[in-house]
Amino acid sequence: MARPDARVSIRLHLPAALLLGLLSSPAPAMKVAPVVAGGTLYTVATIQPGSDRLELHWLNPTTRAPYATFTELRARLRKEGRTLTFATNSGIYAPGLKPLGLHVENGQTLVPLNLARRGGNFALLPNGVFWVKGRQVGVTETRRYAALDLHPTFATQSGPLLLQGGRIHPAFNRDSLSFKLRSGVGVCRDGQVRFAVSAGPVNFYTFALFFRDTLGCPDALYLDGSISAYASADRSTQLADFAGIWSVSR
Repeated sequence: MARPDARVSIRLHLPAALLLGLLSSPAPAMKVAPVVAGGTLYTVATIQPGSDRLELHWLNPTTRAPYATFTELRARLRKEGRTLTFATNSGIYAPGLKPLGLHVENGQTLVPLNLARRGGNFALLPNGVFWVKGRQVGVTETRRYAALDLHPTFATQSGPLLLQGGRIHPAFNRDSLSFKLRSGVGVCRDGQVRFAVSAGPVNFYTFALFFRDTLGCPDALYLDGSISAYASADRSTQLADFAGIWSVSR
């Protein structure tokens, strides 16, 4: 009777063990949610580095042309057996849909660091780099980044820095009348990355406060202005073509 009992025991306990393993496996932390602060609506994507698949894209490997749209990137990922769950535009770009500053993709530097001191918001110094290397992430001032030996997997340069160690950019004015839609990315005290896209016009000072006081991010980088958009699993707000695109997929 010993052998039948052993077989019954396996039949009863193996499914339970498999179920326990499935239930205890960590699920991706990425979520997209509306957040209201100071009367302005923002869409915020919260991403767990190392758990969520956060990547940067520019050129389609088939056509060697910029993806340009969330739709094209979504289609490419689908061919690879992946589902796009979030996307947003990367840093400021130049004519021809070319990143204006550093663009690192899969460990390869496709556009070098830009040390320009003139040229719109990008060169409103200090500017900076948002970078990803496995579970490590950071928003680092450009010249400090240049002195480091990081070799990130993905990185984008833009400007200005919204926050550096909790300090608001010195050129920002609380009473500024420069109100625009804005997008940015922050590295937060809880170790998570948060992308935010405003639904209404805000000035730089208010946008920086949002990252610091509402999202809990002491370091944050401005990505772009009025053309900024995002895509979730079932919608897209994009109206203009982009160069770099950040994505989360599964």
